[in-house]
Amino acid sequence: MEVTQKNEELDLEIQKLRKENQALHAQLQAAATMISLGELVSTTTHEFNNILTTILNYAKIGLRHSDASTREKAFNTILSAGNRAAKLTSSILGMSRNRSSGAEPTDLIQLTEDALLLLEREMNKYRISVEKEYGTNIPEVLINGNQILQVLLNLIINARQAMNTGGRLIIKINHDPETSFVDLVIRDFGTGIPKDILPHIFETFFSTKKTDESGKGGTGLGLSMCRDIIEKHHGKIRVDSTVGKGTAFTLKLPVAQNTPPVKTKTVFTDPQKEIPAKKTVKKAPKRQKKSEN
Repeated sequence: MEVTQKNEELDLEIQKLRKENQALHAQLQAAATMISLGELVSTTTHEFNNILTTILNYAKIGLRHSDASTREKAFNTILSAGNRAAKLTSSILGMSRNRSSGAEPTDLIQLTEDALLLLEREMNKYRISVEKEYGTNIPEVLINGNQILQVLLNLIINARQAMNTGGRLIIKINHDPETSFVDLVIRDFGTGIPKDILPHIFETFFSTKKTDESGKGGTGLGLSMCRDIIEKHHGKIRVDSTVGKGTAFTLKLPVAQNTPPVKTKTVFTDPQKEIPAKKTVKKAPKRQKKSEN
């Protein structure tokens, strides 16, 4: 009788500890999300400040000079800055609209482009050249766009931090028709991760770096959050790294069933190029048969 009672008490204690562990895990994920959001706000605020500075400076140049060539150059620069601000606003508005906690069919290439747009200033500042290798006929993936965007931002920032003196960043997206996953690879050519540290990088609070000059990194929550988000999407995350050669993170995300493949033309076409209008061909009028007398 005493043994049974002790077992019941032990079971209750285990259930209590499990609930506390789940609550703490949820709090950690919320903290990681807030850190990621704070970094994103900081990045976009700096970007908008740069755009406004460009617009103001070239507006002053246009007002000071009366010659046509200088004013035309100033107006074109202002227009270019305004278009960039519009793209940034569109990406941010897209994030704010996607507040659902559920998953939906999403264009992974466009989501990756959004992440790169938000980090473009940072990539330029640290002399990181981005190379994109997108496969053809990539199907949509079943994900929560905002959560996967957090993962992409985190991994791209990590890659940038691994290349202090600049370098190459390669992003690949491919789909094997025989599998139900789309593969996204983020490959840097930075310092790499030692073999003895590699098994621990997804552990909560484990970090190999300090907070950098931009205020990013060092909490040990980023990669842990990435792993949790990918696993909740029924996906997989893998890392391959060699010291002195760099690191590659591979994300495997589930394909959204019964969705048409996404064409990559939006990435490679020139938006300034106009689409030629369709030619209309007039049909010749039918000849009337002569009536017989």
